[in-house]
Amino acid sequence: MTVLLSMAAFALASSISPGPVNVVALSAGAQHGFAASMRHVTGATIGFTLLLLLIGLGLHALLAHFPNLIDIVKWAGVGFLLYMAYKLAVDDGKLGADKPTRGPSFAYGAAMQWLNPKAWLASLAGMGAYAADGDGRLVWQFTVVYFVVCYLSIASWAYAGTFLRRYLQEPKRVRLFNRVMAALLAVSALYLLIA
Repeated sequence: MTVLLSMAAFALASSISPGPVNVVALSAGAQHGFAASMRHVTGATIGFTLLLLLIGLGLHALLAHFPNLIDIVKWAGVGFLLYMAYKLAVDDGKLGADKPTRGPSFAYGAAMQWLNPKAWLASLAGMGAYAADGDGRLVWQFTVVYFVVCYLSIASWAYAGTFLRRYLQEPKRVRLFNRVMAALLAVSALYLLIA
């Protein structure tokens, strides 16, 4: 039982901390409501746990032979985050049914995880700590624990955004909120360049 608690604590520390995926969840909750933001939450959770599982099953060996793949992921991730920041920064600030976009999608949530160096590092570190010997039972156990914790963590950011929604009824406030979220995403992207 102590190994499961340790796995859950690691997953919580990695999943609940601020980062690009959680910033988008917060923004999606604020702009589109909780139900619509759950597409992003589900995609990000499944995307991450698939990455975690594949690393646990041997992807780390491939990365050891081709370390430049990590750089490719890093640059693609920075580009994707800057694109998302741009989209938020130019948003018109209108909320509700008249808004043509549906918010971040399942695919965007999953792609954000695969292009997020923080997700790769958390996967490598987590599997290294809990299943370094390749024990399939531990790999699957850690993946299941991480799935639950990750889903609840990202969903809590979306819920917090939903709570902020009532304060963002005016387009002017939404534009300000979006620009702050865009700045946070841009800072996250720049941090990935120097990390």
